[in-house]
Formats: sequence, structure tokens, C-alpha cells
Amino acid sequence: MPLIEPQLVLLHPDRRIGADMARWRNSGGGEALARAAQDPAAVREEIRLADLRGLGGSGFPAWRKWDMVAAEAPKPDKYLIVNGNEDEPGTFKDRMLLEETPHQVIEGAAVAALAVGINRVVFYINPDMVRSITAMKTALDQWRSSDLLTLASTALGKPLELELLPGSGHYIGGEETAAMEWVESRFPFPRGKPPYPAQAGVHGCPTLINNVETLANVSHIVVHGAAWFRALGKAPSTGTKLYSLSGDVLHPGVFELPMGTPLRELIFVHGGGLLSDKPLKAVFTGGPSSTLLTPADLDVALDFESLRARGSNLGTGAMIVISEGTGIVKRVAEYERFFAHSSCGQCNSCKVGTATMSRLLDRIDTGRGTAADLTTLENLCTMLPGSGRCHLINGAVLLLDSAFRHFHDEFKQALR
Repeated sequence: MPLIEPQLVLLHPDRRIGADMARWRNSGGGEALARAAQDPAAVREEIRLADLRGLGGSGFPAWRKWDMVAAEAPKPDKYLIVNGNEDEPGTFKDRMLLEETPHQVIEGAAVAALAVGINRVVFYINPDMVRSITAMKTALDQWRSSDLLTLASTALGKPLELELLPGSGHYIGGEETAAMEWVESRFPFPRGKPPYPAQAGVHGCPTLINNVETLANVSHIVVHGAAWFRALGKAPSTGTKLYSLSGDVLHPGVFELPMGTPLRELIFVHGGGLLSDKPLKAVFTGGPSSTLLTPADLDVALDFESLRARGSNLGTGAMIVISEGTGIVKRVAEYERFFAHSSCGQCNSCKVGTATMSRLLDRIDTGRGTAADLTTLENLCTMLPGSGRCHLINGAVLLLDSAFRHFHDEFKQALR
């Protein structure tokens, strides 16, 4: 398969310039904000026509969230949380955007704020992403003294406040209601729903929460139009997607490709194939909190609908490649250990369930497991889903259940 250079939008060289505001504006930066200031409602319609999705994992249509928040009255404020807590193993796309294209992210957030009537924007970033935080601090300082922020505030009718807030460092802090808790200076325990963030979010105010990659697309849709954005994807998908490729591949990295690019193309064309030309064994999709794909799935389109039809999901777009010779039991045990460590402990089913799964998998992986341990794990996959306030327990179960479905023999062979 020949290498065809994709059309770069988010990672175009004109945008990968760090916090250099002068260069960014010379390449067209700020144009989308100027248009949004003239007709904010038209921006929401363009986002709807473009079918921009939430690119932090959910795939939920962005315009639906925007419309829900726009319909709410300020109480007395409206908030936008730009979610950059990226902590899923194998996911590293948002840190690239924040480090190399901070102004693109800020303009997208400012345009969204105008379109929805938001006056307080919080850039919520994983504290371990030190270079991302540094780049964003520099870029935000430039915005605070620029005419662009004055333009946005004038169009909004009140000051548009931009704040950078390092996250808690907890994996669960990326869950949207946990992020709201942290913004309110509390421990990031996920909240129950309803009410939903659009109704009662930060300090009871209507709150929009979007991922970094989602908002990075906004200014380009406003400038070039929904039809242009739709044409970038492989129909029926729209736009481009940042895929984080890692594991046993020759060229790991972040690749901006049309949404709907086949898995085979990502691994064997852009990723250069597997190390030492080993056969492909499996791919963890969307990070480890999802399902496994196998060589039988190589021609699946990497978009939300196609993967959902196979009982999987795109998630963050992370693809962790595993070659033959790598033990699935060991890798799953490592990821379940991560989930057990990451549970906030608020829900007993999650706290105890993830700890039990991790303990039993470690026993099996080290040759100390029994058939009863395997049966217990299988029963937990039936009992635990939907028992927590957030999706952490669901992701932990989804991974294990998928591993059982494709590689059950490996688990049985590892028993004592």
C-alpha cells in the first residue's frame, strides 16, 4: 500500500510553532474568532453540520453539548472546561497539541465560548504534562494582552476570563464531573447524574466540557466550513483524527489521518509495520479501557460507528499494538493493576472489584492461579458493569472480557 500524505489540519506546520503568537496570527490565527464575534449562533450551526464529535473518547456530538449549555441562563456565569487531563496509557495526542499548537486550542475554546455564551474558560491540564503547561502559560499571557481577548469580551458583553488549572494527577480526574469537583477545589470524586454539567456544573453554573482535540478543530470549521470538514474524513465519517500509535510498531507516534482510516493502513503504512516483522497478535483500541482487535479486524475503519459495530470503540484514538510472542495475560494484568491503582475508592464495587481482578490476574500470570480464580474473574465480568458512578469499572471489565473472548486459551494455559 503506497504512502499517501494526508491533509494536515491540526498538525499543519503553520500551527506547530509553540507559543509564537505573531507567527500564528500571520498564518490566519484569529480569523475564526473575528467571524464568531459577528454571528455566534451561526458557529453552533456550522459545528452541527460538520458533525464534530467529542474526541476525548465518547464520540458524543459536540453541537448537542453546545446547544444544551447555550439554552441555559447564566447562574451567574457559564463555564467551559478544556479537558487536557490525558492520562490513559498509550494516549499522547493532547499533549502534542498543547505543546506545539497552544494558540489553536485557545482560539477554539474562545470561539466555543462566544457561540455558547460562556464567560469563564478553564484549561484543565494533567500536572505531569509540564511542557504543555509551560506552553499554555506563555500563550495565555499573550492572549490576555491582545486585541483578540478584547474582541471576544466585547462580543460577549462581559469579560472573557481564561484560566489555566493543573489537574489533580489522578486518572479519574479526567472524568468530566470529577474535573468539575477539582475546579471547585475539592477532591476529584465523580458526581452522580443527573443533574448534568450543562444544567448544574461548576458552582451550579451551566458548564461545557470538551476535550483539547475537539476544540482544536473548531476554528478551522468556522473558517473553511462544514462541507470542507466533512470531506476530510472517509465517508460517512467526518474530519481528521489524531491516532496515538504505540507498542510493537516500527514508527510509533501521533498521526493525523482521515477519520475512518483502516487499522491496516495505520499500522503497516504510517506505522511502518511491526518490529522485527513479527506477526500481529492484537491491538488495544482507545487505550486499555476498551476491547482488543485481532488480525481479523485489520480492515475495520477507525471511526466511532465502525468500531461500535464490532463491539469495540475508538475511545481516544490510541492504538497499542501487540505482536506474537507477547503474553496477553501479562499485558492485561498490567493494565488491570493500573485501573485498581486509579480507582478513587468512592464506589465499593469499583474499589474492591478492580483490586480483586488485579490480584487474581497477578496470581494467574505468575503461575499461581487456579480454575476457581478464572471462574471468579468471569463472574466479575458479569456482575460489575454499571455499578460505579463513572466508567472506570466498565473499562476495566471491558478489557478483561474482550481478552477472555479472544485469548481464553492463554488464560487457561497460565493456570497452575
